[in-house]
Amino acid sequence: MSFIQIKDLHVHYPIRGGFFNTVVDHVYAVDGVSMEFEKGKTYGLVGESGSGKSTTGKAIIGLEKITSGQVIYEGEDVTNKRRTRNSAFTRDIQMIFQDSTSAMNPRKRVQDVLAEPIRNFMNLSPTEEKRHMIELLEIVGMSEEALLKYPHEFSGGQKQRLGIARAVACKPKMIIADEPVSALDLSVQAQVLNFMKDIQTEYGLSYLFISHDLGVVRHMCDHISIMYKGRFVEQGTKEDIYKHSKHVYTNRLLSAIPTIEPETRFERKMERRAVEQAYRENAQKYYDADGKVYPLQVISATHKVAMSAAEKEAQ
Repeated sequence: MSFIQIKDLHVHYPIRGGFFNTVVDHVYAVDGVSMEFEKGKTYGLVGESGSGKSTTGKAIIGLEKITSGQVIYEGEDVTNKRRTRNSAFTRDIQMIFQDSTSAMNPRKRVQDVLAEPIRNFMNLSPTEEKRHMIELLEIVGMSEEALLKYPHEFSGGQKQRLGIARAVACKPKMIIADEPVSALDLSVQAQVLNFMKDIQTEYGLSYLFISHDLGVVRHMCDHISIMYKGRFVEQGTKEDIYKHSKHVYTNRLLSAIPTIEPETRFERKMERRAVEQAYRENAQKYYDADGKVYPLQVISATHKVAMSAAEKEAQ
C-alpha cells in the first residue's frame, strides 16, 4: 500500500522576453510524471543531466513550486501547501542533497547541524539530544569527536555521511537522495551506499534515489523510472529495466554502463555502436512531432513504456 502518490506532476518555468517582459514560452522541466511509493522500498529515478530528475525530487518535498498535478501524502493533498515546521509531511519526508558541502552551514559545528531537525521535530532533553546525535554518528560510522568539528574539517565522503545522519535524525518515512554519491570516489561510494542500505533495514525507510549512474541504481533500487526531457520513457522493476527494456533511450543508457572485463571490450564497443545507430534511425518512432516523449503504455503488471497508440496496438 503506497503512502505517497505523485499524480500528473508538472513543473514549468516561464521564459520572458520583449519590451514588456511578457511570458513568451515555458521550460517544461517536469511534464506530467506519476509515481507511487511504498514503505521500505527504493525507487530509482534515472536520466541524463537536465532531464528533470532533481526538479522532480525538489517539487515533491516542496522546494520547487508545482505548476499542476498533485502530491498526496497519507490521503491528504499537500501540493504547494505551506508546511509548518512540525507538520507530519515535513518530518516524514527528508532529503539528501547532491552537494554535501553547500548543504551544511560552514559556521556551525556538526552538533548544531544534527541538532536542528531534532529540535524541530522531537521534544528531547539536552542529555537525550546528545545521546541521539551520538547514535546517529555511530549509524554512519563516525565517532563522537565529530560533534565539535566544522564541516570543512571532513572529507567529501564524511560530509555525505553527515548529510545522511541529519536526514534520518527524526526517523522519516522516506528520504529523497539526489545523486548522493556522484561526487565521491568508488571506494567511498560503496561505503555510503552500504550505510544507506543498513539504515533502510534498521528504520524501514523508503528512498527515492536520483542518479544518472545505472550501475549504482541496479545495486540500490527495487523499481526504476527512466526520465527524458521531463517525462518518463520507461517504468518497471529492476528486472523489467535491465533484462526486458523496450524503449530505445533506455537501451542507450544501458549500453553506456562501463564494465571491467577487458576480454569483452570489443563486443561492448560494437554493441554501443549498434544501439547508437538504432537510436538515430528509430528515434522518430519514440517521440512525437514536437520531440516530446509519448505517454506511458502498460505492457505488463509492473512494466510501462512510452510509445504511440499505434505502436501499442501493433504489439
